[in-house]
Parts: sequence; C-alpha cells; structure tokens
Amino acid sequence: MDIYDEIIKMKQNNEPCMTVTVVEKTGDGPVELGKKMLVGVTGKRVGTVGGGALEHQAIETCKDLLKAQKSHLEKYLLKEGEIVGQATTLPMTCGGVVTLFYEYIGHGAHIYLFGAGHVSQALCHVLKTMNFYVTVIDHRKEVVDQFIGGDEVHHHDFVDFIETQGIAKNAYVVVCTPSHKYDYDVMHKIIEKQLELKYVGMLCSKNKLKDYLVKTYDKFGESLNLSNHYAPIGIDTGGGSPAEIAISISAEILAVYYNKTGNKHMRDAYISKEK
Repeated sequence: MDIYDEIIKMKQNNEPCMTVTVVEKTGDGPVELGKKMLVGVTGKRVGTVGGGALEHQAIETCKDLLKAQKSHLEKYLLKEGEIVGQATTLPMTCGGVVTLFYEYIGHGAHIYLFGAGHVSQALCHVLKTMNFYVTVIDHRKEVVDQFIGGDEVHHHDFVDFIETQGIAKNAYVVVCTPSHKYDYDVMHKIIEKQLELKYVGMLCSKNKLKDYLVKTYDKFGESLNLSNHYAPIGIDTGGGSPAEIAISISAEILAVYYNKTGNKHMRDAYISKEK
C-alpha cells in the first residue's frame, strides 16, 4: 500500500495522522535513510522505519504527538547502556545513531464559535490561516447561510448543540451570540456539563461581565473555578472593529495554545475584581 495514497484517504476522512521519516543515519542499524512510516489516529500503520525497538518507540511517540497535534525531530542511539549527546538510547546492539522526523498531518486544535455574526466571520478568517478546525453554530438561518469559511457551519440551537453534538475535549470555545441571554446559556451549559476545555472566551463589556459573574456564582457557587474562562475575551490591543477584535481573540487563543504567559489579557483587568 502506498503511503501517499493512504495520506490522501485519511485527509479526505478528516483523520489526523503522523509520518515518520529517517532523515539522518550514522553507523550500523536496520534502517535506510529516507525510509518512511505512516501512523493513523486509529492505529493503522503503513511502511516501516526498520522494525524492532526503534519502530516500537516511533509508534509510541506518534501516539503522543497525535494527541498534541505537533511535529517533532528526535535522535536515537541504537545501543543500550551508552549515551551520546541528547540522543534517546534504545535497547539495541547495532551502535548506530538515527534521527527521525515526525510530521503531524491534520487540522490544528478544534475551535467552536457560538454565534455567526461579524466578529465570528472575521475570527474564522484569521483562524483558518493557522490550520485550526473551526465549527460555527447559530440559530439564525439567514446568518448561517451567509457564513463563509468554517469547516462546519450548523444551523442549530446553541445549548441543544452542546447537548446533542457535544464539544471535543481540550477544544477552544468563543461565545459571541446575538444576545447576552444566549451567551450566558452557553457558558452555563459548559460549566454544568463540566467540559474539559482549554479555553472558553466570551465577548462582553465590563458591566456585562459583572452581571454574568453575579448570576454564575449564584448558580454554581463561589468556589467555581473559572481559570480557563476569558471574559472580556481577547488581548488588550485597543481596537474595536470586528477585524481588530478577531485579531485580539486569535492572539489570546495562540497564547493559550503555546502556553505563553505575560500577555495583557482583557480579563485580567476585571475578573479578579468582580468576584
């Protein structure tokens, strides 16, 4: 079976996968330069990078990288009991050194946009330049019909979508519906279902945030953990147009995605004061 044909099939089925390529080799070892292996998210494998302990390690690394949705370069020493630089030592006797390049093929993190208005349209445009998988939800058919660029665009009740379709684990959620009522409904449903999300952001003003926090703590208790909630959403850039807000939100999502700290988040000015 041809690896490249299988990659095309997996992409058509929206199935993430990893390719592993031997990009460097010195000394002895059961592998040839340029050899390639494909590992799918379901465990399907095509090709080989030499078998044995090296291939077993490569498969396990692929599983971790598929979860992280990232590529990686790693060097291996094929001789147990010895250490060479930063190489990972494997239980083999060959003595050679092999470098493998792991390439992630698939979309990036899953982002859900609740609301398909001007800000969501601008935000989707920015996010798709960075390979995020964007799902858009709105109950207004005329707005959904006009939306351009989402991987999935659903004409659906906001809360019912969460109940029936669900939200992927470790996803990112942006809430910017046409009404504060729907915003609160979405946020509260996420809290109620205890969804494991990397990021939950809500478009709001200072006064709206205060009202939201009062209602939320009244409903769920003062001990509620909102550490992954960002409201007002975005990095403080000073801009107020849909395009500027989209860039602000995208920057914040990237900061969370790459675990960067020290950014001037809009929420930092208010959320601790209002609790």
